[in-house]
Amino acid sequence: MSEQEHQEVYELMEKGNRAASSKLLLNLVMEKGSRARRVMWESFLKMRHELPKLDKILKEIEEIGPESLNHMSIFRRFTETPSELKDVQQKHKDILQKETKTLKMNTILMKKQVKHFPLVDRYAELTIISNVRDRTLVEHELLARGRDHEEWRKKHLRRELEKIRADQLFQSSFSWIGFLFQKVKSLFWQSNSGSSATVSGVPGIGKTTMVQKIVYDWASGKIYSHFQFVFSFRFRDLNIINSRINLRNLILDQYPHFDNVLGELWKNPEGLLFIFDGLDEFKDRIDFADSRRNTEPQYMCTDPEHWCEVSDIVYSLIQHKLLPGCSVLVTSRPTALHLLEKAEISVWAEILGFVGNERKEYFYKFFEDQTVAAAVIKYVEENEILYTMCYNPSCCWILGLSLGPFFKHADRKEEKVPKTVTQLYSYYIYNIMKNHSPEIENPRDVLLRLGEMAFTGISEKKIVFSNEDLIKYHLQPTQFLSGFLVELLERDDSDQSVVYTFPHLTMQEFVAALAQFLMTDTGDIPKLLSEYHNEEDGRFEIFLRFVAGLSSPHAAQPLEKFLGQFSHQTTCQVIDWVKKQVEGQIGNTEREADKTNLLNTFHYLFESQNKVLAQTTVGSVEKLTFSELRLTPIDCTVLSHVIGLCDTIKHLDLQNCYIEREGLQRLEPVLHKCVVLRLGINELHDSGVKQLLAALCNPVCRIQELGLEENILSDCGAKDLASALNTNRSLTSLNLNNNKLGDSGVKLLSEALINPDCKVQKLWLADCGLTASCAKDLAFTVSKNQSLIELNLSSNKLGDSGVKQLFAALASPDCKIQNLVLSEVGLTSSCAEDLVSMLNANRVLMYLNLGYNKLGNSGVKQLFVALSKPDCKIQRLQLCDNGVSAESMKDLASAFSTNQLLTELDLGHNKLKDLGLKLLSAGLKNPDCKIQKLRLDDTRLTDSCIDDLASALSTNRSLTGLNLELNSFTDQSVPAICRLIKNCGSLERIELWKNRFTSTGENQLKSLQDMRHGLRIIES
Repeated sequence: MSEQEHQEVYELMEKGNRAASSKLLLNLVMEKGSRARRVMWESFLKMRHELPKLDKILKEIEEIGPESLNHMSIFRRFTETPSELKDVQQKHKDILQKETKTLKMNTILMKKQVKHFPLVDRYAELTIISNVRDRTLVEHELLARGRDHEEWRKKHLRRELEKIRADQLFQSSFSWIGFLFQKVKSLFWQSNSGSSATVSGVPGIGKTTMVQKIVYDWASGKIYSHFQFVFSFRFRDLNIINSRINLRNLILDQYPHFDNVLGELWKNPEGLLFIFDGLDEFKDRIDFADSRRNTEPQYMCTDPEHWCEVSDIVYSLIQHKLLPGCSVLVTSRPTALHLLEKAEISVWAEILGFVGNERKEYFYKFFEDQTVAAAVIKYVEENEILYTMCYNPSCCWILGLSLGPFFKHADRKEEKVPKTVTQLYSYYIYNIMKNHSPEIENPRDVLLRLGEMAFTGISEKKIVFSNEDLIKYHLQPTQFLSGFLVELLERDDSDQSVVYTFPHLTMQEFVAALAQFLMTDTGDIPKLLSEYHNEEDGRFEIFLRFVAGLSSPHAAQPLEKFLGQFSHQTTCQVIDWVKKQVEGQIGNTEREADKTNLLNTFHYLFESQNKVLAQTTVGSVEKLTFSELRLTPIDCTVLSHVIGLCDTIKHLDLQNCYIEREGLQRLEPVLHKCVVLRLGINELHDSGVKQLLAALCNPVCRIQELGLEENILSDCGAKDLASALNTNRSLTSLNLNNNKLGDSGVKLLSEALINPDCKVQKLWLADCGLTASCAKDLAFTVSKNQSLIELNLSSNKLGDSGVKQLFAALASPDCKIQNLVLSEVGLTSSCAEDLVSMLNANRVLMYLNLGYNKLGNSGVKQLFVALSKPDCKIQRLQLCDNGVSAESMKDLASAFSTNQLLTELDLGHNKLKDLGLKLLSAGLKNPDCKIQKLRLDDTRLTDSCIDDLASALSTNRSLTGLNLELNSFTDQSVPAICRLIKNCGSLERIELWKNRFTSTGENQLKSLQDMRHGLRIIES
């Protein structure tokens, strides 16, 4: 390709027009002839494993073969409906169109309790991904999905996830040959298998509405034209079938117009699509792992006329045992996905909900007044908690109904607008009651009973209620035909059944929480709340947040206008319980479960909006640790709120918490209060560093230690950090390990580090993509900076040439570096003279790590000579994996006789062998040897040398740690090791794992553990 052609393709892609960019590229390749086309296909093959969709396409091409593709036109006739079925097909489509063309929405803002909108006007496209996250959940599923949602959304935006539309669930990767592909497969490979797809999503995400849209679009002729008939069922309707039934009657009960033609439909199962919505609502368990279904006749259903249980029909359709060749779509909440793990599912998909501007699109469709829509969008975007909820359409619906009234009046008061989820739901119910106030009789009693039913549902993981459930709680089904209860519990009245559901699972949880404040006999509330809090599956977590939130006057007062005073006793008990939970958890964050519990208690504090309670419980906290616990943007908002009320915070550890830039944005206002701030492994990117600038440049910034390792930072991030270093006067430690700053990034940092006002003392730049090209800048920094005492440059390709420049700077009398890490930087014996020269001149360097280089015996010998000089200040030396052998051990032993400062030595992963250890032992015998920690792991030692080592250490009074792991000691060495441990009285820890001891030998060694207090013997 010419430079101009490449530029045209690239510019289209950069502008976001990827389709046009792809078409242009393809056209260019086709014009350039067969060689170019061949290279393109070769490139596809190289890339296939990195791109799931491309790999899927190539697999299908390989499977079907070029000859079959050439004859695909033969099979187009299979999409045509037989003439004798065309009339019933049209009638079926007309009926489905009529049933699905409108979207029913309850409204608390209009006189009409239920309003119908054209589906096409109100339907907002949802993001569906062809992946499913963990199918087993051990916490509240909305929290579990919420924790991942932003990460997955960003992956989708980066094109790392394969997004599919609802009309692509039953197509191959080639949308234009989906059906034909299946047909060719069935004819050439004698397979009549249809396709089964599963779409999962949390409550309220839009699964049922998506099904409605699929049915409507098929009936309108827009999608899936290769399906001649679509049959849609809801599991909640199937629940009322209490006897055996066959597929014929199951269809006729819902679609009686098929009375005389079903026999014809069975002849062409490939033209049938069955949809089953809401597996999680099905009363029966369908066990796809049950082998009896394949062997015992009573569990098998292979004939549409055969009478059996509903569960058997569903199972047999999904597994292609009944009407093989038909296609099946099942929707489910994530909690029921485990039931399908052994099912023959071709496509697993999950609805992510709204991403990006899809949220805005929803609100603009929700409000007829676009000014109100814009105001609500602006408010939601500014309120992090509410904004993050908006990936879920049902939450958007509740937000719209609750916030709308506040923005419809010019004189609205900003401080009254809901700021927490509890306040939001409180105003939702308040608006319902306000619009129905004349007709409400004893609302407190009705809501109490409704709340009790809702709570039982939470306890039993039940979201669908029947008339019998209502009667059990003294609620008359007729009450739900009109009035305010219609808004709280939706009645789903079909020909098959009457069931009731709350508008959203969280609404059920809110009403359950509300009931706790309406009871006259409260009982032992703290005890009950503690029991709910300790439930491991997290089902009560949102309920508890609402309970805490309703203890706040801001959430309670609107409802008290219609329900009367909340129980003062309950409110006080809830506040006391939250206080005890926070105080009991605040210092206990060792395990992940402990961190999760602490985070949950912070959510309680946030929902309560009780400033006095927060300051009492966390006002004097000094350290908060959430490392390796995934935090959502909502969690970060809550954490920011708590830290904002804490006056003594010093240490905040958020390492590996997946907070990313958005989470950091929520935390930024309070980060300047911390002294130690660990933000490593959070994918902050350069944009995250920009967020951090405000905290670092804050005049009252207290940050001294900052960890930003492994955050995908580049030289752009380094530029912003350099800017901060020029103004910040508190930072003394900066960890930038495992970023890709490059030479240009380090050059920018170096310029800031030589500023005399810069206070940085410790700088970590390991694995930052550095080369010898930046050595001059580093050397200049080392020689000029008067505060820098520790520098880590490991895992960079500095080479001898780069390190020589650095050694020259370290020899400067102005250099203050005390700790230097040059592990794995490409050193060889060529730099040994410069190293020795530096050590002879330097009077401050105490720790030197040269591990994983190639100094060899010649280089190490020169180093050991330098160590023997009385002016050498090295106390800790690491030389692991440097090609050292027995040849240089005599020089090291000699250095022990004069060096009084060396206390730690690492010789691991070198081929010292038995001879080397014998020579080294001579030096260890020297009474002037002060070695405290010695590593000899993986140095090829055997039983032949253990007596020399035991003898050498018999009089040693300084050694506290000895590592002999990964060698070849056997039980023969145990007596000598026992003598060594017994005679070396200072020894506190000896590591012997991965040697060749038998269990008997290991037990002998283990028995020595009690020989003296504090001794640790690690043998396995």
